[in-house]
This record gives sequence, structure tokens and C-alpha cells, in this order.
Amino acid sequence: MELGVVTFLTDYGIDATTLARAVEERGFAGLFLTEHTHIPTSRESPWPGGPELPRRYWHTFDPFVALAAMAVVTERITLGTAVSLIDQHHPINLAKAVASLDRLARGRFELGVGPGWNREEMANHGVDPRTRTARMLEHLDAMRAIWTNDEAEFHGEFVDFDPIWSWPKPIRRPPVLIGGAGPTVLDRVLSHGDGWIPLRIRPDDLGPFADRVAELQRRAGERGRGPLDVTVYGGVADASALASYADAGVHRVLFELPDAETTEVLRELDRLAGLLRP
Repeated sequence: MELGVVTFLTDYGIDATTLARAVEERGFAGLFLTEHTHIPTSRESPWPGGPELPRRYWHTFDPFVALAAMAVVTERITLGTAVSLIDQHHPINLAKAVASLDRLARGRFELGVGPGWNREEMANHGVDPRTRTARMLEHLDAMRAIWTNDEAEFHGEFVDFDPIWSWPKPIRRPPVLIGGAGPTVLDRVLSHGDGWIPLRIRPDDLGPFADRVAELQRRAGERGRGPLDVTVYGGVADASALASYADAGVHRVLFELPDAETTEVLRELDRLAGLLRP
């Protein structure tokens, strides 16, 4: 099972290239970034994590810009989003950004996606929250058409374009990790994903979670697909928990890093790196 990290990269914390080098030097397998374009000051949508929204949500770097900087100072680690709110991007623009990033990373990029939770943020981008999941899946279809066809066209409910030329193409079609934990998320993973990225699975919840992983793999096999990767966002950082994740069928665990200044983040990376050694 691979171990990586995920963080809200902010303008008041550790810088992108220092973090990327430190993650790779310590032997982690991957580095993933979150995304919010902005946070409306109205704060009407309740934050799933509690009553007060942490300031890191409106101080994050654009993940694709930051990951491009990380790509050029690393050689080995997987770089990805966990998750990109792709409804808030035009798919033609995002397809080019992802392909460009994948070329800079020499095929090391993975695209974690989700529809988001902040309805006001969606509305500022012209996204109807009632159609956010359907829009996300259609955006993925349109982007894949651009990545894989010399002359791509797409005609859907939310995205419509006649044949276009768009280069660069990615070195490989970036694996798509579908975020979420709702009752229908496995349907989306199977129809549009290369893997699943559930959020903060605690050891006490691993029984039901392991059942869902088994269901995912069984259904993937019935469709003639190989095992799909399962990446836990925000895993518990101790050896016992990691053994339990592995037993449940998890392929990768991402530890959350604090949105803090350099010294604190490097100290936490050193602590987490101890879990890489048997």
C-alpha cells in the first residue's frame, strides 16, 4: 500500500517547490492538492467539517499552477488533485491545463474530482447545484474526448462543441479518481473513474467500508475491468490503522498536512515518514 500526503497549499504556508522536494526526499509516493477557486462571504452553505470554516479554504493556490511548479522539481512522486471541482472549469480549458501538467510531470498526474459542497461557490460559476453531479460526469466525458482524439467534438446537455484541435495531449490519459462517499458513488466510479477517493475513513468504520470496496471490485470484475484503485483521503497515521486499511483493500493512503509554515510542515513530514519504514 502506498503512502502519500494531501494539503491545502496556501499563501501563508510552506511554498510549493519546498514541499514537493521534501515529500519526494522522504520517500512518499504521492502529493495531492485541494481546490477552491474562492469562498463566497455569505457563508450560507454549511461546511461538512463543522460550524467554522477554516481560512485555508479561501487562501489556496490554484492546484494546477502549483502542481506544474512541483512537477519540474520532482522526478518520481505522483502528483494529483484531491479533489478538483471540475464543474467550475470549462472542460476545454481544463483539458488543456491537465494535459499540459501531465506533460510537465512526464505522465505522473492523477485527476481527483468532485462536484463540491458550497452552493454559493457553484452559483458564482453558473453551476446549478441540482445538476452538479451530472455536469461533472459530462465534463469528464468531454475532456476525455479532447485528450484522446485529434479532432474532438462533444454534444451534451452542459457541454457542446463542434470538432476542435487541441494539443498537447497528455503522455497518458490521466487516471480519474472519483471523490465522495454517498450511496451512489460506486456507480460513478464504475462509469467514469479509474479509482475511488473516499474522505477520512476512520478505523472504526472499516467494516462497512471494506464491504463497499469489495462491492466495487466485484462490480468492476463483472464489467471486465481490473481492480480499481482506492485512495483514502485523510487516513489515520499509525501502523495499526494502516494495516487495517490494507486489509480493507485500500491501495493508497493520503495523510493530511497542516496549512502551516515550513518548519512545522517539515516536522510533520518527518513524523509521517516513520510510517514508511517497516
